[in-house]
Parts: sequence; C-alpha cells; structure tokens
Amino acid sequence: MTADDEQWLELATTAEPEAVESVSAVFAEHGQGVAIEQVVESSRDGDVVNLPADAPVLVKTYLPIRDPSATDRRAKIEKAVWALGQLRQVAPLQVRTLREADWANAWKEYFFIHRVGERTVIVPSWREAEYQPNPDDVVLLLDPGMAFGTGLHPTTRLCLAAAEQLVTPGMRVLDVGAGSGILAIAAARLGASFVEAVEIEPVAASVCQENVERNGVVDVVHVTSGTLEIAAAPRFDLVLANITIATLSQLHPVIASHVKPGGQAVLSGVLAERADELLAALHEAGWRHERTEQEQDWVAIRIRRA
Repeated sequence: MTADDEQWLELATTAEPEAVESVSAVFAEHGQGVAIEQVVESSRDGDVVNLPADAPVLVKTYLPIRDPSATDRRAKIEKAVWALGQLRQVAPLQVRTLREADWANAWKEYFFIHRVGERTVIVPSWREAEYQPNPDDVVLLLDPGMAFGTGLHPTTRLCLAAAEQLVTPGMRVLDVGAGSGILAIAAARLGASFVEAVEIEPVAASVCQENVERNGVVDVVHVTSGTLEIAAAPRFDLVLANITIATLSQLHPVIASHVKPGGQAVLSGVLAERADELLAALHEAGWRHERTEQEQDWVAIRIRRA
C-alpha cells in the first residue's frame, strides 16, 4: 500500500465555541491530531479575513485504520463526545473512511492567502504564484497536510501576532506543539537564529519538516518528533505554545526549564473564561504575567520567567 492509499478514519463533530476545548482535549488524547475548522470569510488576496464569533466549530481527528488500537480508541472518543453532548451543544460523532490523498486535497479549494498581524502573510503552497509580496511581508508557504495548522484559528493568529512583536534577530525560540510548523517558520523568518519545533504526533512532525524545507529555513529550524522533555538542552529566549489548557497546565514547569532567566513565553489555546485558572498556576510557579491578548473567545497569555 502506498502512502496515498493509506486508509484513515475521520471522526468529526460540530460544537459551540465554548465546548471546542473539551472536544479537542478528547481528540488529542485518543485520536491522531486535532483539526479545528471555523466558518471563515476571506478575500482571495488575504486582506479581509473574518471569523464569525458564534458559528459552530467543526472539530476533527483521525485514526489510521491499520492501527490495532483504532477500534478501542474510536469507542473511547464516541463515549466522551456523547457525554459532552449531554452538557454542551456538541453534535453526535460522524465517522467516515478516506484515503490520505483524498483528505489532503479535498479542502484546498477553500484555503486562501491571508494576512495575520502587521507583516505575516500565510500563502498556501499551491497558491504561491497568485501572490506578489510587499517589501516588508513575512511570507509563510504552508501546506498543512495532516498536521492541522493553517493559521486561521484565533489562537494561531494571536501567536503569530505576538511573534511579530517579540522575535528579534539572533533569538533562540522553542515552538511546543509545532503542528504544521507555522509558528516555528514565522520565528525563523522574523530573524531567530535557532528554532526548536517539538511535535508529539509523528505525522504532524513529518509535515512540519516538509514545510520547513519548503520555506528554506532548514538551517534555522530543527524539528523534534517526540515530547518536550527530549527537546534541545540549551535554554531559549522565547517559547511559543499553542496547545490545550490541560497540556499547558501539565507542561508549564517543563517549559520553564527550557526558558532563560528573563525569557518569555506565549501560551495560547486557552478560552478567555479559563485564563484566570491558568494564570493562577503560572503565578504560583513564579512566572510574571506581562499581558493577555484576546480574539473572539480565545486568548494568548504572555509571561516572563523571573
């Protein structure tokens, strides 16, 4: 069987924005990657991007059919989604089988060029010929593949905007939960001298490496497939982590061990209603809160190590 013929189960549900984090946590625990798709209103050149605040959010995960544990993992996801549906507006799980090649190409028609922050422009790799960059643009050529990171989600947009403000030439940056590599590549494009991109999912780590090569930053970005504990030992000036609040709550002590004294971290993937919960844990651990930025129901928390 070739890579293009690899069979996957796609497990999907639609959820109200407030339930997305809980659904994503279940998918992250039992599935292989998490894709979050929102209703997006975008012009083809990327100058206008609107994310309707109250629209239901489509959340997906995938299971390789050949995995012996796929049946058990699917059952756990179905049970958890049913339970969440008793508490919030979460639709019953929808399951379909698809080939990797079909998945990778089906949604490309709807993914356009879009601008994030002041300078960053995300250009789908298959639309490169459609875009003429401005002199100061930081262009990211992206093909998310099965790595789930297009830059459209508010948490990614918040992280990219923060990176524009915080990354300076020569800086060492750590990207935790790198996904498609969008934040790591942006940091390299913004002048970082070394970026460690850590991704626990092997499929996502592979796509991340492909995007690093596509953007010509292999001399700056090192992709690590595995957990944060096995990341490069030297400490970093800045950490970017766009993951779930449950993971952030567990990992912030490990993140601290990777940050230089006085270094900063940008933590996103957090609903605004739970920001104080995370901030309390960070304050107790000795982090200093710098600021919180919000887009729709999501926040990015900027903190500094004492």
